[in-house]
Amino acid sequence: MVRLFLAIKIHPTARYISLFNQITSSLRHERIKWVEPGNMHLTLKFMGETDEKQIPAIQQSLLKAVSGIKPFTLKIADTGIFGSRYDPRVVWFGIEKQPELGILSENIFRELEKCGYEPDRQNFVPHLTIGRIKDLKDKPLFQKIIGQYNTVEIQEQNVSEIILYESILRRDGPLYVEISSFRLG
Repeated sequence: MVRLFLAIKIHPTARYISLFNQITSSLRHERIKWVEPGNMHLTLKFMGETDEKQIPAIQQSLLKAVSGIKPFTLKIADTGIFGSRYDPRVVWFGIEKQPELGILSENIFRELEKCGYEPDRQNFVPHLTIGRIKDLKDKPLFQKIIGQYNTVEIQEQNVSEIILYESILRRDGPLYVEISSFRLG
């Protein structure tokens, strides 16, 4: 069994890294598990524990899902939280709505459903998880700091492929191993 997910690899720019460092430095007093910029990706579908024998069928489905989708540009902007103001769980960078990304995600869900993967219960909300909140000592200060970055342009990135990854969980953080990539178009 392998733990699989499908994603767009994000290549952080100097601006991304600068904003990320400002946020993490401002919140260093809080218990937040930050995602290393080198591991940054936009998850399109988390498949979880999967029998390795299913990988060829998944690959064929993904080839179908990307055909006809032209490369596009992602715009990463804004910062926010998932969870309530009083119990935030995740800090994220937003992804502006993009018609091509919506069509791509629909194609992926439709094709993977043929392989036995149920569509996600919630609507696809494109975002980059930058931190998972373990505990906050000062919620008002946390809200104030995150609020300073609510509307900020972070970076743009051209997207020409999606990647099927294996996620290996380790004590010092996850290791993402590329299994295969699928070019758009």
